[in-house]
Amino acid sequence: MSCFDVHDPVFATYVLHNAPVKRLATGFDWAEGPVWFGDQGCLLFSDIPNNRILRWSEEGLTTFRQPANYSNGHTRDGQGRLISCEHGLRRVTRTEWDGTITVIADGYQDKPLNSPNDVVVASDGAIWFTDPHYGIMTDYEGFKAPQELPCQVYRVDPSGTVEAVITDIACPNGLAFSPDESLLYVADTGRMFSADPQHIKVFDMLGGRPANGRV
Repeated sequence: MSCFDVHDPVFATYVLHNAPVKRLATGFDWAEGPVWFGDQGCLLFSDIPNNRILRWSEEGLTTFRQPANYSNGHTRDGQGRLISCEHGLRRVTRTEWDGTITVIADGYQDKPLNSPNDVVVASDGAIWFTDPHYGIMTDYEGFKAPQELPCQVYRVDPSGTVEAVITDIACPNGLAFSPDESLLYVADTGRMFSADPQHIKVFDMLGGRPANGRV
């Protein structure tokens, strides 16, 4: 597949016209959270409802982990290790090079997280993740459970301290830093299930914390 439809003319400005778009694989209910391992020539991503993490390379598609605790978003830390958001066990984990799992965060103020969704790692080693309630609303992408914490954005410093750094977003979803880490972008997808906002907010990074949030 080397062509695609552009529904918003703004997108056309980002198209590399000499780079074809190829379908790498099919057969997923919901593909999410891609992370590229350039040193291994492979792409890992989640198929959330099927409770698995898949691995694509030029050799083909294989299963990296199943069950995968209904993993959603992934990234890599400064040492190249896999960082994952897990709906099923309501936690953020790190996969060590020997395959063992280290829990980064699974609660805040003695209450379980909702369902960590997306994650990024800053240059100082801090891990930032969003925690909407999507994964505990039904059994489709996790396990239905009561919500005990608001939907928030968290920061875990290298010592392991968990801090709620953004508390005024209805349903924080994707997040990303600008290349120089002076800005933090957070998608609010609250309107998926209610009349809550649906927009992207940007925050200035001042002293390592987000400030001056705006649409």
